[in-house]
Amino acid sequence: MTTDGILYLGVDGGGTGCRARLVDAAGTVLGEGRAGAANIRLGLDISWRQILHATDRALDGAGLNRSALPRIHAGLGLAGITGPVDASRVAGASPGFASVAAETDAHTACLGAFGGRDGAILILGTGSAGYAIVDGKSHPIGGWGFEISDDGSGAQLGREAVRAAVRAYDGLGPASNFTLAIMARLGGHPPEVVAWVNGAKPGDYGSMAPLTIDFARRGDPVALDLVHQTAGHVRNFVRRLTALGAAHVALMGGLGPALEPWFDDEIRAALAPAEGDAMDGALLLARRRAA
Repeated sequence: MTTDGILYLGVDGGGTGCRARLVDAAGTVLGEGRAGAANIRLGLDISWRQILHATDRALDGAGLNRSALPRIHAGLGLAGITGPVDASRVAGASPGFASVAAETDAHTACLGAFGGRDGAILILGTGSAGYAIVDGKSHPIGGWGFEISDDGSGAQLGREAVRAAVRAYDGLGPASNFTLAIMARLGGHPPEVVAWVNGAKPGDYGSMAPLTIDFARRGDPVALDLVHQTAGHVRNFVRRLTALGAAHVALMGGLGPALEPWFDDEIRAALAPAEGDAMDGALLLARRRAA
Protein backbone atom coordinates (compact mmCIF):
# COMPACT_ATOMS: atom_id res chain seq x y z
CA MET A 1 0.00 0.00 0.00
CA THR A 2 1.28 3.46 -0.89
CA THR A 3 -0.05 6.92 -0.16
CA ASP A 4 2.33 8.65 -2.59
CA GLY A 5 1.16 10.18 -5.87
CA ILE A 6 -2.38 10.72 -7.17
CA LEU A 7 -5.27 9.64 -4.95
CA TYR A 8 -8.97 9.32 -5.60
CA LEU A 9 -11.86 9.96 -3.23
CA GLY A 10 -15.38 8.65 -3.72
CA VAL A 11 -18.16 10.22 -1.65
CA ASP A 12 -21.74 9.05 -1.25
CA GLY A 13 -23.67 11.83 0.46
CA GLY A 14 -27.28 11.04 1.25
CA GLY A 15 -30.07 12.44 3.37
CA THR A 16 -29.09 10.39 6.41
CA GLY A 17 -25.32 10.02 6.22
CA CYS A 18 -22.18 10.58 4.19
CA ARG A 19 -19.54 7.96 3.35
CA ALA A 20 -16.11 8.50 1.82
CA ARG A 21 -13.60 6.02 0.38
CA LEU A 22 -9.98 6.91 -0.43
CA VAL A 23 -7.99 4.80 -2.91
CA ASP A 24 -4.61 5.02 -4.61
CA ALA A 25 -4.00 4.94 -8.38
CA ALA A 26 -4.13 1.13 -8.37
CA GLY A 27 -7.55 1.14 -6.65
CA THR A 28 -6.29 -0.08 -3.28
CA VAL A 29 -8.54 1.16 -0.49
CA LEU A 30 -6.53 3.33 1.88
CA GLY A 31 -9.25 4.50 4.22
CA GLU A 32 -12.97 5.06 4.68
CA GLY A 33 -14.99 7.46 6.78
CA ARG A 34 -18.52 8.37 7.74
CA ALA A 35 -20.28 11.57 8.75
CA GLY A 36 -23.74 13.14 8.85
CA ALA A 37 -26.26 14.00 6.15
CA ALA A 38 -24.79 15.71 3.07
CA ASN A 39 -27.92 16.47 1.04
CA ILE A 40 -27.20 19.85 -0.56
CA ARG A 41 -30.75 20.98 0.19
CA LEU A 42 -29.65 21.24 3.80
CA GLY A 43 -27.22 23.94 2.66
CA LEU A 44 -24.02 23.77 0.67
CA ASP A 45 -21.93 24.68 3.71
CA ILE A 46 -23.50 21.86 5.73
CA SER A 47 -23.00 19.41 2.87
CA TRP A 48 -19.31 20.26 2.48
CA ARG A 49 -18.79 20.17 6.24
CA GLN A 50 -20.02 16.58 6.36
CA ILE A 51 -18.06 15.62 3.23
CA LEU A 52 -14.90 16.90 4.89
CA HIS A 53 -15.68 15.14 8.17
CA ALA A 54 -15.99 11.84 6.29
CA THR A 55 -12.87 12.69 4.26
CA ASP A 56 -10.89 13.40 7.42
CA ARG A 57 -11.71 9.95 8.74
CA ALA A 58 -10.73 8.33 5.43
CA LEU A 59 -7.47 10.30 5.41
CA ASP A 60 -6.77 9.29 8.98
CA GLY A 61 -7.12 5.65 8.00
CA ALA A 62 -4.42 6.22 5.40
CA GLY A 63 -2.15 8.09 7.80
CA LEU A 64 -2.80 11.37 5.97
CA ASN A 65 -4.40 14.74 6.65
CA ARG A 66 -5.85 17.60 4.62
CA SER A 67 -2.43 18.54 3.30
CA ALA A 68 -3.05 15.71 0.80
CA LEU A 69 -6.14 17.39 -0.72
CA PRO A 70 -4.25 19.00 -3.65
CA ARG A 71 -3.42 15.52 -5.03
CA ILE A 72 -6.84 14.00 -4.46
CA HIS A 73 -9.35 13.84 -7.30
CA ALA A 74 -12.81 13.71 -5.73
CA GLY A 75 -16.00 12.26 -7.12
CA LEU A 76 -19.12 13.29 -5.22
CA GLY A 77 -22.53 11.68 -5.47
CA LEU A 78 -24.85 13.90 -3.44
CA ALA A 79 -28.54 13.87 -2.68
CA GLY A 80 -30.26 17.10 -3.67
CA ILE A 81 -28.35 17.68 -6.91
CA THR A 82 -30.94 18.07 -9.66
CA GLY A 83 -28.85 19.23 -12.60
CA PRO A 84 -25.63 20.84 -13.92
CA VAL A 85 -26.17 24.10 -12.03
CA ASP A 86 -26.24 22.30 -8.69
CA ALA A 87 -23.23 20.17 -9.67
CA SER A 88 -21.27 23.26 -10.66
CA ARG A 89 -22.09 25.01 -7.36
CA VAL A 90 -20.86 22.01 -5.41
CA ALA A 91 -17.62 21.73 -7.38
CA GLY A 92 -17.06 25.48 -7.14
CA ALA A 93 -17.06 25.28 -3.35
CA SER A 94 -14.21 22.75 -3.29
CA PRO A 95 -11.83 23.33 -0.37
CA GLY A 96 -8.74 22.47 -2.42
CA PHE A 97 -9.06 19.08 -4.10
CA ALA A 98 -7.09 18.53 -7.32
CA SER A 99 -10.44 18.21 -9.09
CA VAL A 100 -14.07 17.69 -8.14
CA ALA A 101 -16.74 15.96 -10.19
CA ALA A 102 -20.23 16.16 -8.68
CA GLU A 103 -23.38 14.33 -9.66
CA THR A 104 -26.58 13.17 -8.05
CA ASP A 105 -26.13 10.24 -5.71
CA ALA A 106 -28.38 8.23 -8.02
CA HIS A 107 -25.93 8.65 -10.90
CA THR A 108 -22.92 7.47 -8.91
CA ALA A 109 -24.95 4.61 -7.44
CA CYS A 110 -25.84 3.45 -10.95
CA LEU A 111 -22.23 3.71 -12.10
CA GLY A 112 -21.13 1.64 -9.13
CA ALA A 113 -23.86 -0.97 -9.46
CA PHE A 114 -22.92 -1.91 -13.02
CA GLY A 115 -19.27 -0.87 -13.24
CA GLY A 116 -20.12 2.04 -15.53
CA ARG A 117 -22.13 -0.14 -17.94
CA ASP A 118 -25.84 0.15 -18.79
CA GLY A 119 -28.30 -0.75 -16.07
CA ALA A 120 -30.69 0.78 -13.56
CA ILE A 121 -30.80 1.29 -9.84
CA LEU A 122 -33.54 2.05 -7.38
CA ILE A 123 -32.43 3.81 -4.22
CA LEU A 124 -34.72 3.14 -1.29
CA GLY A 125 -33.47 4.96 1.77
CA THR A 126 -34.61 8.10 3.55
CA GLY A 127 -35.53 9.29 0.06
CA SER A 128 -36.05 7.37 -3.15
CA ALA A 129 -34.87 7.68 -6.72
CA GLY A 130 -34.71 5.53 -9.79
CA TYR A 131 -31.93 5.95 -12.31
CA ALA A 132 -31.16 4.21 -15.57
CA ILE A 133 -28.16 4.46 -17.87
CA VAL A 134 -29.10 3.06 -21.29
CA ASP A 135 -26.84 3.42 -24.34
CA GLY A 136 -24.81 5.90 -22.33
CA LYS A 137 -27.80 8.18 -21.69
CA SER A 138 -28.95 8.94 -18.16
CA HIS A 139 -32.61 8.72 -17.13
CA PRO A 140 -33.44 10.05 -13.64
CA ILE A 141 -36.80 8.92 -12.30
CA GLY A 142 -38.15 10.52 -9.15
CA GLY A 143 -35.81 11.76 -6.48
CA TRP A 144 -37.20 15.28 -6.61
CA GLY A 145 -37.44 15.71 -2.85
CA PHE A 146 -39.67 14.80 0.05
CA GLU A 147 -42.31 17.45 -0.66
CA ILE A 148 -43.26 16.27 -4.15
CA SER A 149 -41.58 12.90 -4.69
CA ASP A 150 -39.78 10.13 -2.74
CA ASP A 151 -42.45 7.46 -3.25
CA GLY A 152 -41.39 4.15 -1.74
CA SER A 153 -38.90 5.80 0.61
CA GLY A 154 -38.44 5.55 4.34
CA ALA A 155 -39.51 9.18 4.75
CA GLN A 156 -42.68 8.60 2.74
CA LEU A 157 -43.49 5.44 4.68
CA GLY A 158 -42.88 7.26 7.96
CA ARG A 159 -45.06 10.20 6.94
CA GLU A 160 -47.91 7.83 6.05
CA ALA A 161 -47.43 6.12 9.41
CA VAL A 162 -47.86 9.46 11.21
CA ARG A 163 -50.92 10.30 9.11
CA ALA A 164 -52.47 6.90 9.82
CA ALA A 165 -51.88 7.33 13.55
CA VAL A 166 -53.56 10.75 13.63
CA ARG A 167 -56.50 9.51 11.55
CA ALA A 168 -56.93 6.60 13.94
CA TYR A 169 -56.82 8.96 16.93
CA ASP A 170 -59.61 11.05 15.37
CA GLY A 171 -61.69 7.99 14.52
CA LEU A 172 -61.29 8.64 10.78
CA GLY A 173 -59.28 5.49 10.08
CA PRO A 174 -58.57 2.07 11.57
CA ALA A 175 -56.76 1.93 14.88
CA SER A 176 -54.28 -0.76 15.88
CA ASN A 177 -51.37 -1.40 18.20
CA PHE A 178 -49.20 0.18 15.51
CA THR A 179 -51.12 3.47 15.41
CA LEU A 180 -51.06 3.58 19.22
CA ALA A 181 -47.27 3.04 19.17
CA ILE A 182 -46.73 5.86 16.69
CA MET A 183 -48.88 8.25 18.71
CA ALA A 184 -47.08 7.31 21.90
CA ARG A 185 -43.71 7.91 20.27
CA LEU A 186 -44.76 11.41 19.20
CA GLY A 187 -46.26 12.47 22.51
CA GLY A 188 -49.66 10.80 22.58
CA HIS A 189 -51.90 13.60 21.30
CA PRO A 190 -52.28 15.51 17.99
CA PRO A 191 -51.02 18.88 19.35
CA GLU A 192 -47.77 17.18 20.33
CA VAL A 193 -47.58 15.53 16.90
CA VAL A 194 -48.06 18.94 15.26
CA ALA A 195 -45.25 20.37 17.39
CA TRP A 196 -43.01 17.49 16.21
CA VAL A 197 -44.02 18.00 12.57
CA ASN A 198 -43.11 21.69 12.73
CA GLY A 199 -39.44 20.78 13.05
CA ALA A 200 -39.41 17.39 11.36
CA LYS A 201 -37.07 16.71 8.45
CA PRO A 202 -37.21 13.74 6.03
CA GLY A 203 -34.81 11.79 8.22
CA ASP A 204 -37.15 12.25 11.19
CA TYR A 205 -40.04 10.79 9.22
CA GLY A 206 -37.72 8.04 8.00
CA SER A 207 -37.02 7.08 11.60
CA MET A 208 -40.62 5.81 11.75
CA ALA A 209 -40.06 3.32 8.93
CA PRO A 210 -38.33 0.58 11.00
CA LEU A 211 -41.20 0.61 13.50
CA THR A 212 -43.68 0.31 10.63
CA ILE A 213 -41.79 -2.64 9.14
CA ASP A 214 -41.58 -4.29 12.55
CA PHE A 215 -45.35 -4.09 13.10
CA ALA A 216 -45.99 -5.29 9.54
CA ARG A 217 -43.89 -8.38 10.24
CA ARG A 218 -46.10 -9.03 13.26
CA GLY A 219 -49.19 -8.83 11.07
CA ASP A 220 -50.56 -5.48 12.22
CA PRO A 221 -53.23 -4.62 9.60
CA VAL A 222 -52.54 -0.88 9.41
CA ALA A 223 -48.78 -1.32 9.16
CA LEU A 224 -49.24 -4.08 6.59
CA ASP A 225 -51.39 -1.83 4.43
CA LEU A 226 -48.76 0.91 4.48
CA VAL A 227 -45.95 -1.50 3.61
CA HIS A 228 -47.97 -2.98 0.73
CA GLN A 229 -48.53 0.55 -0.59
CA THR A 230 -44.80 1.20 -0.40
CA ALA A 231 -44.07 -2.05 -2.28
CA GLY A 232 -46.52 -0.86 -4.93
CA HIS A 233 -44.45 2.28 -5.42
CA VAL A 234 -41.39 0.06 -5.87
CA ARG A 235 -43.26 -1.89 -8.57
CA ASN A 236 -44.06 1.37 -10.40
CA PHE A 237 -40.39 2.35 -10.36
CA VAL A 238 -39.30 -1.06 -11.67
CA ARG A 239 -41.83 -0.96 -14.51
CA ARG A 240 -40.66 2.47 -15.62
CA LEU A 241 -36.96 1.62 -15.44
CA THR A 242 -37.35 -1.57 -17.46
CA ALA A 243 -39.57 0.25 -19.97
CA LEU A 244 -36.65 2.63 -20.57
CA GLY A 245 -34.55 -0.34 -21.66
CA ALA A 246 -32.75 -1.40 -18.50
CA ALA A 247 -32.35 -5.17 -18.42
CA HIS A 248 -31.93 -5.27 -14.66
CA VAL A 249 -32.50 -3.10 -11.62
CA ALA A 250 -30.23 -3.12 -8.59
CA LEU A 251 -31.71 -2.12 -5.25
CA MET A 252 -29.67 0.23 -3.11
CA GLY A 253 -30.32 1.86 0.24
CA GLY A 254 -31.28 0.54 3.62
CA LEU A 255 -35.04 0.14 3.09
CA GLY A 256 -34.87 -2.26 0.14
CA PRO A 257 -33.89 -5.42 2.06
CA ALA A 258 -36.56 -4.70 4.67
CA LEU A 259 -39.25 -4.46 1.98
CA GLU A 260 -38.24 -7.59 0.06
CA PRO A 261 -40.75 -9.93 1.78
CA TRP A 262 -43.53 -7.85 0.20
CA PHE A 263 -42.14 -7.78 -3.35
CA ASP A 264 -44.17 -9.63 -5.97
CA ASP A 265 -42.83 -11.83 -8.77
CA GLU A 266 -42.71 -8.93 -11.23
CA ILE A 267 -40.32 -7.01 -9.02
CA ARG A 268 -38.18 -10.03 -8.16
CA ALA A 269 -37.73 -10.96 -11.85
CA ALA A 270 -36.24 -7.54 -12.63
CA LEU A 271 -33.78 -7.38 -9.74
CA ALA A 272 -30.06 -8.06 -9.98
CA PRO A 273 -27.35 -7.69 -7.32
CA ALA A 274 -25.18 -4.60 -7.46
CA GLU A 275 -21.53 -5.17 -8.41
CA GLY A 276 -20.38 -2.19 -6.38
CA ASP A 277 -21.71 0.62 -4.24
CA ALA A 278 -22.20 4.34 -4.70
CA MET A 279 -18.67 5.11 -3.49
CA ASP A 280 -17.32 2.86 -6.26
CA GLY A 281 -19.39 4.87 -8.72
CA ALA A 282 -18.12 8.14 -7.27
CA LEU A 283 -14.54 6.88 -7.64
CA LEU A 284 -15.24 6.05 -11.29
CA LEU A 285 -16.62 9.58 -11.71
CA ALA A 286 -13.43 11.02 -10.16
CA ARG A 287 -11.20 8.98 -12.46
CA ARG A 288 -13.14 10.07 -15.53
CA ARG A 289 -12.82 13.73 -14.56
CA ALA A 290 -9.10 13.38 -13.87
CA ALA A 291 -8.38 11.54 -17.14
